[in-house]
Amino acid sequence: MDRKIRCGLASATLLAVLALATGNDAAAAGDPRRGAQVFQACMACHSVKPGEHLTGPSLAHAWSRRAGTEKTFLRYSDALKSIDIVWNEATLEKWLSDPAQLVPGTSMTFPGLKESKDRQDVIAYLRAVSEGKAPSAEPRRGGMMMQSRKADLKKAPPAGQVVSISYCGDTYTVRTADGKVNKVWEFNLRFKTDSSKEGPLPGKPIIVGAGMQGDRASVVFAAPAEIGSVIKQACQ
Repeated sequence: MDRKIRCGLASATLLAVLALATGNDAAAAGDPRRGAQVFQACMACHSVKPGEHLTGPSLAHAWSRRAGTEKTFLRYSDALKSIDIVWNEATLEKWLSDPAQLVPGTSMTFPGLKESKDRQDVIAYLRAVSEGKAPSAEPRRGGMMMQSRKADLKKAPPAGQVVSISYCGDTYTVRTADGKVNKVWEFNLRFKTDSSKEGPLPGKPIIVGAGMQGDRASVVFAAPAEIGSVIKQACQ
């Protein structure tokens, strides 16, 4: 009888331990749907569309991949390329907590997600992305939602189509296809290139506004060689 009682107690204890472990695993597992919402803070720098690189690489197939090995992304830091880690629950937990601590010398300036729940949910979301099961994120209410995709500059309206750019003193004069003239302080005008399929047509630069005060702008070209050929020194 004693033996039966002892066996019964042992079985009950084992079941309790297993139930506790299962409960802990469930608690630790992230929520990919909530993770999609949290990930919106990352969308200014990362896309989850295959092959679409922004400031950082596409995270479409990051799961179970060695860090710094996306072949079509050319902006990895030497620190990330040289470290031998594979992206999974454990490594992403450390990375999302403090990238610079996990990879000293990384060029990623993101300070990390301080809430454990946020990290677990983003990890679950990135795994779902790699498995082709990613839930869609609803736009955040209040404030601007960060866009993961760039605008298609080939479809820019006349107000964005640059006709000519002249330079005099400290001022650029940008004329657009709608007949308007934009005078911009040289320090507030940036010249960029976009060779992607969403970039401007060759020889057809596009101007886009920037800055909270509306006093800054960027002129986007299809290739670097166009920049010098378009800008003319002229004072009128």
